[in-house]
Amino acid sequence: MSTQIIEVSSLNKRYGSKVAVEDVSFSVDQGEIFGIVGPNGAGKTTTVECIEGLRKPDGGSVSVLGLDPQRDGAELRQRLGAQLQQSDLPEKLKVWEALDLYASFYPHPADWVRLLESLGLAEKRNTRFGKLSGGQKQRLSIALALVGNPEVAILDELTTGLDPHARRETWDLIEGIRERGVTVLLVTHFMEEAERLCDRIAVVDSGRVVAIDTPAGLVSRVQSEQRIRFNVSTPLNERLLTALPEVRHVSVNGSHVVVTGTGNLLNAVIAVLARHEIVVGDLRVEQASLDDAFVALTHREFAETSMSTRSA
Repeated sequence: MSTQIIEVSSLNKRYGSKVAVEDVSFSVDQGEIFGIVGPNGAGKTTTVECIEGLRKPDGGSVSVLGLDPQRDGAELRQRLGAQLQQSDLPEKLKVWEALDLYASFYPHPADWVRLLESLGLAEKRNTRFGKLSGGQKQRLSIALALVGNPEVAILDELTTGLDPHARRETWDLIEGIRERGVTVLLVTHFMEEAERLCDRIAVVDSGRVVAIDTPAGLVSRVQSEQRIRFNVSTPLNERLLTALPEVRHVSVNGSHVVVTGTGNLLNAVIAVLARHEIVVGDLRVEQASLDDAFVALTHREFAETSMSTRSA
């Protein structure tokens, strides 16, 4: 039987007349990496700030490790580690000084020297915060979130602004957090990140949870739809393709064509183009992704796509 570490029930939060979070409910199991995904302004950060006790909900309830973040805030802060969306340190503070300071806040802190080594920061222990690269600052953020030996870690937009290499290194570190036995709540708007790391995902849009499922479960909701991209040798009359029963939508931009549909879409499209002696180049068949699931659920698109492709 799984143990629910975080329980959010009918959470509501307003800022004046603006509804930031409306009737949000979900639970996170022990040892799980649970993702909250959605576009900017969807209510993700407000939700986790209520979980952390940084904001007081206007309605609903939140329980973390059996504690109320508002009533039991002091006790909860000893058991929960958080990396905030924006958390700068003084420019001249050295890496080891930051960890030593944060460790002093907890009765039973982790060995921060070993933590530095495990996060690849041992050589930077005497480096000032202002001299660290973006990836190194994120590693330090993770170290500070873990230095109290937390049972739960909340990571909010951890890899925003990182280059692809630094982002993937950070993903490895997050997977290592779970191996320590820590339950992770991960907030992100990068679909590749959510698909790589999360056991389950809550899709949030306009302050509401529109779906909760595994990454594969969310993708399966749009798995029947296919997308084909290709270039054509001569101008294409869209009606050649829209007349096909397998085709739902055709987009033509110069010589580049995108066809969306179902069933035996690829063969139907290739056959009709061949009959009209239209040569096809750079053909790609795209599989459904979390981006597609999000669009299907909310009719909105993320800033970053993660559609996987294969050549055909």
